[in-house]
Amino acid sequence: MTRFIDLSIPITNEVISDPEVMRPRITYMTHESTWQQIAMFFPGLAREDLPDGEGWAVEMVELSTHNGTHMDAPWHYHSTTDGGTRPAPSIDEAPLDRFFRPGVKLDFSHLPHGHVVSAAEVEAELARIGYTLQPLDIVLVQSGALYGTANFTDQGVGLGAEATLWLTERGIEVVGTDAWSWDAPFSHTARRWAETRDPSIIWEGHKAGRIRPYYQIEKLTNLAALPPHGFMVSCFPVKIERASAGWIRAVALIED
Repeated sequence: MTRFIDLSIPITNEVISDPEVMRPRITYMTHESTWQQIAMFFPGLAREDLPDGEGWAVEMVELSTHNGTHMDAPWHYHSTTDGGTRPAPSIDEAPLDRFFRPGVKLDFSHLPHGHVVSAAEVEAELARIGYTLQPLDIVLVQSGALYGTANFTDQGVGLGAEATLWLTERGIEVVGTDAWSWDAPFSHTARRWAETRDPSIIWEGHKAGRIRPYYQIEKLTNLAALPPHGFMVSCFPVKIERASAGWIRAVALIED
């Protein structure tokens, strides 16, 4: 029997999972207020002509491509990839065969918020769970961020350039996190940058895509329900022309 585990957060007005400037806006139109929309297609139609006088339910949504659980394309990180030798692909150019693959979960939730995970820590976690990465595995990071709690955007660990390149060097092309970002939260990085003024630490995990392209899922949920490995991940992005990201309904499939 196949068990399905939903790894996606909802797009909602109610739970804050983005900075204010990026929050989604959903306007709900209900059955009681939309009969006139139907009447536009049927001149002379009266409300009482419809069953129970009801129209349809429909929503208008104002979204960033980075709201909700979504997939970043290499175009999001930089204009070029492969060391500047070719344009970075946008989300509509993503190879679909990468998005239904075996998954592996790396649990770094015990580490402090803002920690930048190293390649050595990735290796140690793989050793702990007894797993050897295979090319095109989908690597998911349980970061310690908790969707639905206060200051979600400041929570969780991030993977820096070193760890990201370590993964892509081994044939990993799709990764994901249950935090707001693959990188450490900006609030933590900003404090480190104020001390060092080292620009290489800013968005360093993302910018690793300049060297080798990879696709990145952000704002997953329910990763605690997954085993370390032995599951499939389905994470197909919505096809938006020339876009830096696309929304996904991420699902894990486990054979019991």
